[in-house]
Amino acid sequence: MRTFFVLWAGQALSLLGSGLTGFALGVWVFQRTGSATQFAMIALAATLPAVLVSPFAGVMVDRWDRRKVMIVSDSFAAAGTAVLALLYWNDALALWHILVASALGASMGAFQGPAYQASVTQLVPKEQYGRASGMAQMARAAANVLSPFLAGLLLVTLGVTGILIIDLGTFLVAVTTLLLVRIPKPAESKEGRAAKGSVWTEAWQGWSYIRVREGLFAMLLLFAALNFMLSAVNALTAPMLLSFTTPDKLGGILSLGGVGMLVGSVAMSIWGGPRRKIHGVLGFLILLGFGVAMVGLRPSAVMVTAGFFLAMACAPVINGSSQAIWQRKVPADIQGRVFATRGMVSMAAMPLAYLISGPAADLLFNPLLMEDGKLAASIGRIVGTGEGRGIGLMFVIAGLGAALASAAAYLNPRIRRVEEELPDAEPEEEPEVEAPAAAQGAEA
Repeated sequence: MRTFFVLWAGQALSLLGSGLTGFALGVWVFQRTGSATQFAMIALAATLPAVLVSPFAGVMVDRWDRRKVMIVSDSFAAAGTAVLALLYWNDALALWHILVASALGASMGAFQGPAYQASVTQLVPKEQYGRASGMAQMARAAANVLSPFLAGLLLVTLGVTGILIIDLGTFLVAVTTLLLVRIPKPAESKEGRAAKGSVWTEAWQGWSYIRVREGLFAMLLLFAALNFMLSAVNALTAPMLLSFTTPDKLGGILSLGGVGMLVGSVAMSIWGGPRRKIHGVLGFLILLGFGVAMVGLRPSAVMVTAGFFLAMACAPVINGSSQAIWQRKVPADIQGRVFATRGMVSMAAMPLAYLISGPAADLLFNPLLMEDGKLAASIGRIVGTGEGRGIGLMFVIAGLGAALASAAAYLNPRIRRVEEELPDAEPEEEPEVEAPAAAQGAEA
């Protein structure tokens, strides 16, 4: 656990630095262009490359030293940030530079994410997987809460260049912590030995391993469907809230939602989740769905804040419990490719959700709930009418759909009994533990 804490601290600081940069560059783009579409292009560039690269990145994570994979991926991402800082300093920064850097960062994240997750499996005792996942969620939650606040202050005092330099400093700290730790090499499993071959063969094994295990496959499809529904409305959060509140209150509502995620993460890191982790997944997914529905139910800042807080507080328990199941059921030496495939499938529908959510709101849902809309006299009496209420209805539909889908998943015995039916993955031989650098020097 001590090695994990060092690794976690470096990655947490790096997440904060990346959050500062993302906020600052997003503000810069919107102020320069005034275009929500160009603003959304950054999110697309930060998502789509990871989906495309993930299967092959997972294979490389399993083949190479995972610590070195994280060092290299962090270094390439830092190089992209350094180029942006130089371009901005010379007043030559353009949108396409940011899109390229975002795509590079996303591609490197496709390597770094599975390498980090698989490394945690090697460092943390099996009974602590839930706590470790909760701590990872806590780092992300802290970045979500602190990044907008700190970036807003730093933009005034240091400007975009100063924020980019701070981000580079956090990358340096993250790489330094990686240089200080040693991560055991996973023992070879029979699945890993059987799949050795070309990159294509090993990449395909990431999919085939999941596909023949019905419980894991059904869980993956559930998350993919929920990611599509929830991403579609998540992209419309700001337009809906700005229809009845002010920009400063918007920031407060989103920050309180981030506090909910932080609270859930702290609870998960202390608690570790329920003994049967599937209850942590499905039970809290139902609660999350109700929270999302509350966000859209009425144009009330209090209700919206409560809904966001509930939904965000549930997310760390869901993700931490799910991660613990996957860590237990997948052999450590193939977790890179399996986790990368899992991430690719669960995220694949998100770019599509981003593309269709805006037209769906503008052309279908908002017109239905205007004062003279076809649903004004029926559903409009519940969710309200006027600007933004069509998006509110989308939140209600997505939230209730997520809750119902999660409740229905309890009826699937493969999902409900995934922890009992699938044996825990056990290596066939003891892992090779690399001695710390100081010990190596003493032996020499």
